[in-house]
Amino acid sequence: MDLSLFVAQVAAIVYLSVGVGMLLDKKYYAKLLEGIMKDTTAMYIGGFMALIAGFTLVTFHNEWVKSWEVLVTIIGWIALIKGVMLLAFPSTLVGMTKSWVNAKNLKTFSVIVIALGLVFGYFGFIA
Repeated sequence: MDLSLFVAQVAAIVYLSVGVGMLLDKKYYAKLLEGIMKDTTAMYIGGFMALIAGFTLVTFHNEWVKSWEVLVTIIGWIALIKGVMLLAFPSTLVGMTKSWVNAKNLKTFSVIVIALGLVFGYFGFIA
């Protein structure tokens, strides 16, 4: 199986699951995000995992092509940058995140996450 397809399938399942969860239970996800931002261990582990996942994708899938596969590369770079930011500048990132992640914005974020899940699902399972 092609790496692009595998990543698209995993991303589709994760994004759709989280997006639907955010849409159906905003209070839970608002509390979850608030709790994560207060938990330094969770932030560190999240940063470490994002760094590893991002670096792996950038190393093995750094393809800047004019097709949907560039989305996998972009996700990899975003994860890598997020991981570095969480490990090197955690307070700055938490401050930035708190300003735009709140219960009011969760509906918007859930729609974006579901849309990403549908795009990755289409290319990973259908196209």
